[in-house]
Amino acid sequence: MHSKNAALLVMDVQNGIVSRYAVNPEVMAPFQNAVSVARQEGIPVIFVRVAFRTGYPEVSARNKSFSAIAQNRNAMTASEPSTQIHDSVAPRPDEPVVTKLRVSAFTGSDLEVILRSRQINTLILTGIATSGVVLSTLREAADKDYGLVVLSDACLDADAEVHRVLLEKVFPRQADVLTVGDWIATLR
Repeated sequence: MHSKNAALLVMDVQNGIVSRYAVNPEVMAPFQNAVSVARQEGIPVIFVRVAFRTGYPEVSARNKSFSAIAQNRNAMTASEPSTQIHDSVAPRPDEPVVTKLRVSAFTGSDLEVILRSRQINTLILTGIATSGVVLSTLREAADKDYGLVVLSDACLDADAEVHRVLLEKVFPRQADVLTVGDWIATLR
């Protein structure tokens, strides 16, 4: 993989989500390792978070997931601690933090503008949850003709069986699925 045209996406690794999925802090190690190696190799790191404006004007009552968030009036707004990137993978000042408004990293965000401006055509996906942001972003990115790599141990999901099926049966149809260690080996 040529790092000049690739970017590492660290998706939904924000305080409010990490606190629900990463009960054991050691599960963050693959994310940290991927970010560290990407930086060493000159691969751009782009952070993606989900956050809304105060009053939730972006949230439809028909959207089951996000309307539940909007009912809890102080959750998931852009300034809340819950929507800030987790300290374990803290962005550097020159690394973009993209705010999205739906499950996919592309929907309601400026991600595609950033990717085009940097001539990025390959995405290395990490995130929480495998069945949420990773699945939705992978599908949309594949439809947009991006090359795709999913770092299997830098993805978390509450349902171990869904996680396994996605990584073993669904994602390989559109992406290379590698561990962080195997991905690092392709770079060196």
